[in-house]
This record gives sequence, C-alpha cells and structure tokens, in this order.
Amino acid sequence: MRPGARNLITDVAGLVVGNAEDHGLRSGATVLSGARPFVAAVHVMGGAPGTRETDLLAPDRLVGEVDALVLSGGSAFGLDACSGVADGLRATGRGFAVGEARVPIVPGAILFDLLNGGDKDWDENPYRRLGRAALDAAGAAFALGTAGAGTGATVHGLKGGLGSASAVLDNGVTVGALVAVNALGAVTVGDGPQFWAAPWEMGAEYGGLGLPGTFAPGAEPVPVKRPGEATTIAIVATDAALDRAQAHRMAVAAHDGMARAIVPAHTLLDGDLVFAAATGARPLADPVADLFALGHAAACCLARAIARGVHAAEARPGDLLPSWRQKFAP
Repeated sequence: MRPGARNLITDVAGLVVGNAEDHGLRSGATVLSGARPFVAAVHVMGGAPGTRETDLLAPDRLVGEVDALVLSGGSAFGLDACSGVADGLRATGRGFAVGEARVPIVPGAILFDLLNGGDKDWDENPYRRLGRAALDAAGAAFALGTAGAGTGATVHGLKGGLGSASAVLDNGVTVGALVAVNALGAVTVGDGPQFWAAPWEMGAEYGGLGLPGTFAPGAEPVPVKRPGEATTIAIVATDAALDRAQAHRMAVAAHDGMARAIVPAHTLLDGDLVFAAATGARPLADPVADLFALGHAAACCLARAIARGVHAAEARPGDLLPSWRQKFAP
C-alpha cells in the first residue's frame, strides 16, 4: 500500500468532503457526499451511539444507496446537521425517487462536545445551518484537525480532531478513512508524544516518532469522561464495487484500526461506529482476496487517520485541553 495523492478519503474518485465549524460554539459538522449515490453500511461497537437513519443501511432494506453521510458534533442536537444536508441535496434534485418526490438519504452520527467550553446558549439549533454549510463547502481538499466535526473533540489529555488518510492497493483499488476523534481513551502512549498508531504510519504523516522504547501495556486506564461524553465516529470508503453486506464487512474490519490507535477503544462509555461507503467504480477481481485486502487497508487507514486528526489539532483561546502540537511541539 501507498498513500493516495492527497492522503485523504477524497482520493476515492467521485467523493467530496465539506466542513463547517463555529469556533465560538466549539463544534461543527462534516459531510461526505458523491457525484452520485453510493452503497453504504455501518457497524457500531461503542456502548453509547447517536445516529440517524442507520437502520436502513442493513442489507435487507429497500433503499440500496445513500446520497451523503454526516459526522457532527453537538450530541443529539447535531443530528439536525443531516436535515441541513438533506435540504441542500433536495435543492439540487438529489434523493430517492418516490413518484415525483425526491427524498435525500442522509445517515449520520454524532459525538458529544457540549461541555468543552464553547458557547452552547443558542436560541435555535445551529446544526442544520452547519450541515448545509458543510455540504456547500464540499470538495476534494478539506482541513484536518480543529475543523468540521472534530472542532470541539477531545481525547484523553489532549484535543481531538478531524483526521483522514488513504491508501492505494497493489490491485489499484483505493481506500480512504475520515474520522472525528472524541475518544475516552488515549491516542498517545503514556505521557509522551508517540502515537499508538505508529506502526501503521506512512512516511512522517504524524511526526514519524515511532513507539517509545518502553511503555506499560498493562496499565489500567481511569475514565475521565462521563457516560455519553465520548465517541469516535468514522467513515471508510473505497472505489471497489461492493454490495451492502460486503461494505458492512469492511466497516467491521475497520474497527480494528480504531482499537490500534485508541487505548482503550469501544468502551461502554463511547459511541464508536464506522460507516462504510463504496462507489462501485472497480469490480472485484477476486471477491475473497480483494475483500481480505480491503478490510486490512480500511483498518490501517483508520488508525492513521485517527493519529493525523489529533496531530493536526490547533490550539485556540479558551481550550480546556492542550493540542498535541502545543504540548509536544511548541
């Protein structure tokens, strides 16, 4: 594997990503959409998820494809970002056809960032506006770190952030990951700057620091967030032609990347989930071998994206936690 040209999920041709954030609110939304509807699936491993329209992603449901996927801050309020995205898509004629009506299919997931020091005293839910703005901003290039759904995210002892990474396989298939990292667990090892995801780093995309020579793998972590306050939400995407069952298997495998990069992951207090998206541009040459490779690549990309998101976070006035760069590379 090698990184794609941008080392972003948008290296999967036909996909675009948009961010919108409000730094006073310390929150935001991120949207992944495509030139046309795409196959999607989801797998949840956290104990406290917050989602919209994920039931319809099961293989036995009527609607086979979606128009966009949304990651948002704001806890339950952030689910309204999906409504803003649906408004924008409907205005362009996108959506599942029901007679003359068009109903955009926009599943989404949220993370909790309501206690991060931002101004949450709103009179009207801001997330519908943020979702529409993120859709309007969608393109091949987008910011990482303190941006979009990662704007107000935190992890153990540090600011979290929005991350992305990609890989091109030997068979020509492209895989990418997009993640908002707001975990209960730690992304770095002990009190040092090294990332748990170091073994999967390509080049020096998050500092090239490797792992420390010694660390305590048996240390027992103490939760510093309350139930419902932590979640890592992600999307893995490919240009391979997958049905929903195959996309679901890719999402399942991608969770390994979350566990490689966050210690601990998938706790009862997190709402960890992974969406999978497949544009269908490249038929599978070997359904068994190619799916095996896709799952491995998805896990590697997600681990890298998590570290990149925290590595890219920016310090801002009033932060309750330091950014990685502020703490380790001032």
